[in-house]
Amino acid sequence: MGQPHRSKKGSHGYSPRVRAASEVPRFSSWPESKGDKPRIQGFAGYKAGMTHVILTDYRPKSITSGQEVQVPVTVIEVPTMKVAAVRLYRETAYGLKTVGEIWAENADKNLKRRLPVPKTADAWNVDAAKVDDVRLLAYTQPTLVSGIPKKLPDVMELRVAGGSIADRLKFAQEKLGQELDVSEWTKTGEMIDVAAVTKGFGYQGSIVRWGVRLQGHKDSKNRRDTSPLGPFQPRFIRSTVPMPGQTGYHQRTEYNKRVLKIGENGAEITPAGGFLGYGLVRNKYLILHGSIPGPAKRLIRLRDATRYTRGIKADAPELTYISTASKQGA
Repeated sequence: MGQPHRSKKGSHGYSPRVRAASEVPRFSSWPESKGDKPRIQGFAGYKAGMTHVILTDYRPKSITSGQEVQVPVTVIEVPTMKVAAVRLYRETAYGLKTVGEIWAENADKNLKRRLPVPKTADAWNVDAAKVDDVRLLAYTQPTLVSGIPKKLPDVMELRVAGGSIADRLKFAQEKLGQELDVSEWTKTGEMIDVAAVTKGFGYQGSIVRWGVRLQGHKDSKNRRDTSPLGPFQPRFIRSTVPMPGQTGYHQRTEYNKRVLKIGENGAEITPAGGFLGYGLVRNKYLILHGSIPGPAKRLIRLRDATRYTRGIKADAPELTYISTASKQGA
């Protein structure tokens, strides 16, 4: 049995390279919050595309610290989310176990198409002494996003942290059936983690999939084959041998992405002609420093940073210019 503080060991970043089970990424852990007030620890949005900005370099050890630099950024559209239910957990010897769920009344029609929703809402009767963790079962509203051609919402868990268990239960009860805004979760200058499913490339050979070297023309008749596959005994191919297979469409998590801006008006960030493969941004948006996994329109899950224990505090990075030049020559 895995330890609670280290349930899984080894890198999951490279193998096995199989298709993601779901386009909705999963977080295996949540950071601890030292705040006195309950708050959610995550959010979700849709990737619109990339552009570049000019800002004052906020990194104190950088050679361009304090100077204006041009950096690539990613734009994520983050419309409001809704809370469908509150899920309660109890800590056991085998990990967290569900001890109850309380669903909201009058669930959305599109949510009922995604999963079975109880017809009647349960009464709020919770014993805080039997609860060790509180989660919100929230879902996105893709109908608010013009660039996403779907109506079915994406459902996920958002952990409630901070304060006592009684405070978290009270906070969850207030949010049940209500909308969540991204400003309730994070602010400009914070570090966050990003999880998404990468762009898929289908079935590829070992050269493209693993980047192994081409064989010499004297070694084999097949330059793009993997050779040798292994010894004669034992007669099986090890998992470490680079073989053809699925390439891309893997879940990946990137750590420590800084929020450069939380915007209200999508028109101020949308380039002329719209983002490639996405269109116009009409809701609230986030600008993140650097790139993130996945193509345009991909669901992006966001979480409080788990590995950012030291560094700088940039409350409000100063953006002097945001490029809205056309990405398609419009």
